[in-house]
Amino acid sequence: MQQFDLTTIDRAAANAPGWVHDVRTRGFAAYEKRDMPSPKEELWRYVELGFDIEDFGIPAEPGDRLPADEELLSAVGDVAGRATIVDGVTVAAESSSDRVTFMPLAEAFTSAEALVRGAFGQMIDPAADKFAAAHQAFAGDGIFLYVPAGTVEARPFFVEIQAATPGGVSFPHITVVVEDDAEASLVLDFRSGDGRMLVVPEIEVSVRDAARFRLATVQDVGRATTVIGRQRMAVGRDATATFGEVGIGGDFVRLALEIDCFGQGSSAQVVGAYFGEEDQVLDYRYRVNHVGLNTTSDMFLKGAVEDRAQSVFTGMIHIEPGAQKTGAYQTNKNLVLSDGAHAQSVPNLE
Repeated sequence: MQQFDLTTIDRAAANAPGWVHDVRTRGFAAYEKRDMPSPKEELWRYVELGFDIEDFGIPAEPGDRLPADEELLSAVGDVAGRATIVDGVTVAAESSSDRVTFMPLAEAFTSAEALVRGAFGQMIDPAADKFAAAHQAFAGDGIFLYVPAGTVEARPFFVEIQAATPGGVSFPHITVVVEDDAEASLVLDFRSGDGRMLVVPEIEVSVRDAARFRLATVQDVGRATTVIGRQRMAVGRDATATFGEVGIGGDFVRLALEIDCFGQGSSAQVVGAYFGEEDQVLDYRYRVNHVGLNTTSDMFLKGAVEDRAQSVFTGMIHIEPGAQKTGAYQTNKNLVLSDGAHAQSVPNLE
């Protein structure tokens, strides 16, 4: 296993341009300044992690690839591209789309540098918490999806994100750019093998003017796996972003989602379903920022918990002073099926 130090960063950036190394170094500086999150912080309220990120090690090589989820692949149907990330390293990627760029992120740093340089690591602040800083410092690979202006790809792209090495932590990274008046969709499948593992994914999506993008994630990792993910989407003028999530696996699973409706007439839709049992903790922290005129958003999550499981939903609708004619909706419905289960639901308007 590799350590959380500059030697690991240097090794990961050996074949990447200098600016990538600079991004990671800034992340490491933020990492060294941050303590592990505490429930005393508002954004971590209701949950106690009970571990340190350095309880895990960074695998020097990806573990054995898990078998494909044929049932989910069948449900998704014909795809425009398919990739597999194991322990943070893209081990396979192929695409049948002629105009869309769909490739390993580590490869894109050199072969598509002009496209990826302005997008990679730009949307998520490494100072947000220790996990965000660690991701920026140690994320070495993932997927880069770039959809040129005016391109419409009806078939989805499909990415399996796997954790395979017991005791390992991985930092898979997805960067998506959908240019003006383009359309695409992406499905992410999170799974893991046996043993205690930590996955810290980040997904950054830029949906430019009049573009349409749909993102769906299926989280079905093993019961000993912890996932602490962060996702941010920026939506341009008259553009539409749709995000759907299904959460059923894991020990402790957290998703911090932030959507910025920057452009006039932009819209965002968020839907989610989750089910927790035994001692699972499913933690959702969602925020939609309305910045432009005449923007809309609709957030709807529905879940159930039983045994001693716990779900947490804190949702924030933030409306800037100049964001006139905003239409925003937020709904969270829960079923608590056992006396020992708990569901925390905290909607907010700012």
